[in-house]
Amino acid sequence: MEGPAATAATTPDLVAMKQHFVSTFGAPPADNPSARLHVIRAPGRVNLIGEHTDYNDGFVCPMAIEPQVLVICRSRTDGLVRLASTAFPGRVAELSINQKIQRIDAGPEKWTNYSRGIAAELLAAGIPLTGMDALIENTLPVGGGLSSSAAIEVGTGLALLTLSGESIDPMRLALLSQKAEHEYARVPVGLMDQMIIATARQGHATLFDCRSHSRQFIPIDPNELRVVIVNSMVKHELSGGEYAERRRQCEEGVRFFHQQNPAVKALRDVTPKQVEEARAGLDPTIFRRCRHVVTENARTCEFGILLTQRRYEQAGQLMVHSHNSLRDDYQVSTPELDYLSEQAMTVKGVYGARMTGGGFGGCVVALAQPRSVDPLLAHLDQTYHARFNIHPTPYVTTATAGASVLE
Repeated sequence: MEGPAATAATTPDLVAMKQHFVSTFGAPPADNPSARLHVIRAPGRVNLIGEHTDYNDGFVCPMAIEPQVLVICRSRTDGLVRLASTAFPGRVAELSINQKIQRIDAGPEKWTNYSRGIAAELLAAGIPLTGMDALIENTLPVGGGLSSSAAIEVGTGLALLTLSGESIDPMRLALLSQKAEHEYARVPVGLMDQMIIATARQGHATLFDCRSHSRQFIPIDPNELRVVIVNSMVKHELSGGEYAERRRQCEEGVRFFHQQNPAVKALRDVTPKQVEEARAGLDPTIFRRCRHVVTENARTCEFGILLTQRRYEQAGQLMVHSHNSLRDDYQVSTPELDYLSEQAMTVKGVYGARMTGGGFGGCVVALAQPRSVDPLLAHLDQTYHARFNIHPTPYVTTATAGASVLE
């Protein structure tokens, strides 16, 4: 793990990808000989703070990152959508936009549910689509908490829209992509991932109100801050039930507080004081879940203020408090994530570190001074390997723009 090699966000070789596309799908079909190749980019995302608050109508502070999903695509006139991925060489999945799009429950084509879902939702929204051939390349770790699924949804959606000569508001694309994940991947995610991937601003994180959908852009100055993401290489599967269970527990908490005050519609409407006062009346597990969400909302709003004011030490401490709450109250961390977060904070110039994403594996994120990046990466590689016999994978990134048509 050294210097430039530690930055896993590299410039894609579009020439090689286009050649791969042609080798997979062949020349343009005879009935559409002028069909040109388009390149769509959908970034991954990292959430700086505000975890498991989005589906509670709360606040989050994510940013788009350099690791990404690329979709090389070409239109078809027969309504057929053919999907291939560089992760699964030699496999091509097919579906038709002229028929009801089915979800795949098992087997090697299950990954296509993200693309199938957004195609189905665009059609259900009354948007006319054309068929397409699409090759997807993903430099995001699957199950790493950097939102590869949402990037595939948004990227596929933008590809279909582009080839069909259609355009919609990016936030609408985010909402349709969220619905696709609900219906086809069967994961009840909040809106954060799709929102930031579709709407991010270059050089900024976004403080997002998941209820009103209002956004505040928070500058991330690369001369002062580096965002370091470290993959623990412990993978998770959110559809395995833990994510849905946490959401159910939050809903149980809402019912308790709603009985006391009908104005409470989500944990967003509950204060830290009210949670503490309800300790005796709540199941201990439900109490801890509620306490995390309510205090995390407060931390996230304060974090946005501190980062804007360049008060990096105080903002970093909120990240540490967030991790501790996710570990102890929400119980979604792992020993690997705990260790990486703790060790990151021992390196001079690191302001804050925490697990990021849904949990049960995945990544930690740290804010650090630029000069501290190399010492941080070297320290984490050495200590983590000594403890777990695993080399973590690092990503050093800046805040990038949302999904776009590159060509």
